[in-house]
Amino acid sequence: MEINPPPTPAGRGRAPRLLRRLRKRFTRGRSAVVEYLAAGLHRARSREHIFLVLVAIAIGVLGAYGAIGFRLLVKGSHWLFLGSDQYTLASLEALPWWRRLFTPCLGGLAVGLIVWRFAPEVRGSGIPEVMESVARRGGTIRKRVVLTKAVAAALTIGSGGSAGREGPIAHIGAAIGSTVGQWLQASAQSLRTFVACGAAAGIAATFNAPIAGALFSIEVVLADLRVASMSPIVISSVVATVISRHHLGDFPAFDVPGYEWRSARELLLYAGLGLSAALVSLGFVRLLYRSTDTFEGSRLPPWLRPAVGGLGVGLIGLALPLVFGVGYETINAALWGRAGAVILLGALFGKLLATALTLGSGGSGGVFAPSLFLGATLGASYGHLARELFPTWTAAPGAYALVGMGAVVAATTHAPITAILIVFELTNDYRIIPPLMLACVTAVLLSVQWQKESVYTESLRRRGVRLGEGRDINLLRSLQVAEVMEPTVQVVGASLPLGDLLTALMSGTRPEAMVVDRGGRYLGSVDLSDVREVLPESSHLATLVVAADVADHSTPFTLAGDRLDGVMHLFGRTHRDALPVCDDGDSRRVVGLVTKQAVIDAYNRRLFQHDLTEGFDSVMESVRGGGSVQVAGDLTLAEIDVPAAWVGCSLRRADPRRRHGVEVVLVQQQGGRHFPEADLVFAAGDRVLLLGTPQAVGRLGI
Repeated sequence: MEINPPPTPAGRGRAPRLLRRLRKRFTRGRSAVVEYLAAGLHRARSREHIFLVLVAIAIGVLGAYGAIGFRLLVKGSHWLFLGSDQYTLASLEALPWWRRLFTPCLGGLAVGLIVWRFAPEVRGSGIPEVMESVARRGGTIRKRVVLTKAVAAALTIGSGGSAGREGPIAHIGAAIGSTVGQWLQASAQSLRTFVACGAAAGIAATFNAPIAGALFSIEVVLADLRVASMSPIVISSVVATVISRHHLGDFPAFDVPGYEWRSARELLLYAGLGLSAALVSLGFVRLLYRSTDTFEGSRLPPWLRPAVGGLGVGLIGLALPLVFGVGYETINAALWGRAGAVILLGALFGKLLATALTLGSGGSGGVFAPSLFLGATLGASYGHLARELFPTWTAAPGAYALVGMGAVVAATTHAPITAILIVFELTNDYRIIPPLMLACVTAVLLSVQWQKESVYTESLRRRGVRLGEGRDINLLRSLQVAEVMEPTVQVVGASLPLGDLLTALMSGTRPEAMVVDRGGRYLGSVDLSDVREVLPESSHLATLVVAADVADHSTPFTLAGDRLDGVMHLFGRTHRDALPVCDDGDSRRVVGLVTKQAVIDAYNRRLFQHDLTEGFDSVMESVRGGGSVQVAGDLTLAEIDVPAAWVGCSLRRADPRRRHGVEVVLVQQQGGRHFPEADLVFAAGDRVLLLGTPQAVGRLGI
């Protein structure tokens, strides 16, 4: 019996075949588009300037929408915690006391869990992290920072935490720029420029100030005023400003009154305002890092610390609700003279403490808006006092509030050009330039004298990064003694007779020996120069003089975990070419030797690696994807998959230099390219850039 299928409606049987044909055509068309874009990108790469401009435009667009999206997230966070997206003092004062007390605590708890679980680097403003990525990691920032920073900072600000949104927006923009650069496999020099483009786009979109956004990136993020880096940064800043104005309107960040300047005698008062701004900045930076040290030294788990800081902010907010959030409403009140001097001073000290609690405990937010808040309240208070003392020739308090904003920002960030341009772009009035420049320069000069590091570089200094010392010191600081020390060292007892000591020094592989006591504790070092004076009498003193008598007991020792910049300082203070390496315990047992030549060789290798990422783009393109190129003599540079035997091993354990005769120059991992640190652990899927002879490299996979 034959069973026929039910009749198919007209056209239905042909539909699947039609869909398959359409899908194939779409796939072919999409592939053609991708290939066309890739070819266009390759052509643009051949003209470096065009490539930088095109990418800068793209980063400006993405950075602007990142800033707009972050502002929407903050509004959503306001609604989540406070039931309204309008964050005003009136709405805060209408809340029950218990909500004002516990809302910042709840937001801090959420932020602590996010930071602890996903990305510890999104704590604080994020600007030091951007500066460190530019200085030490070639501009590499993890891609997850874009989302985690946005969420964590929005929760901090939206729940009432005392922090700004400018730092997070700059961090988000920088992460976008870094992500774009990594996706394009840009060189380290271009990647750093893209990071600065993203930061500039974020600042420009926030303040509606394209010039200030560009100068912030150049002055703070890059610390480099070279014209070659400036063009793409300015382009990104302008593009972000245009998009921001299209969506948010052509309005400045603050409602600024017209500036007035009554008399040239006021310049003396503005110089005094610069002095006051330097004092406030000094207190702000020190209080912030004292709070950081207190929380980090506590026994509280890291994820709980922002909640405790938020509880402290809530306690302050019970009496002074204007310390909550960004504080733009209070800044506008100070600019328009709608608040008295007593209230303004109370707000100043309350904001100091609230910001220190929010950011010191691990909250996510910027220091830019708090600096503007402190400057506005300080300047307006100062203006009220000046008006009382000199009523006939002083301007309104709002004029001093404007200048105070620039002065405190300049003193806190050590970026006077950025501070001057931000205030100027807020007013568009040239009359403000003389007093503004005088106050900002005075504040910066005094703050640098009292506090060498800015609010950003102090965080870097605590991590061992000193941007002002140049890359030489930073390269040495990235290396440890354990990476260059020799495990074999000649050790002699303190009671060894002079004759035997001379025999040991003459027959050893090195002309020095380390002198230890009976318990193996390091006492000093000895070499042939130490026994030169007694050599003529050595036949008579062979048994009377012992090693302890001729040893140099002032020769310092190092530890395996010491950084090489410190070791070079030790070499500079002594006449020794080698120093002993002792264990970390109290026994001071000699475990190795570090020589001056080994430190110099390690520095040269790291400098070569650094230059490879910056200047040898064509070489990197040649070896990318499995190729190789001859770079010097019979040495070959090649990129390969990490050998299976290295997976799960650290670089120190794999020891490719000794076992295989090759040098690992760079390591490509999921998070980007890295210099090969001794403790770096290889994982499956990693790529390594090797330097060695063709035979040695070939044995590992080429």
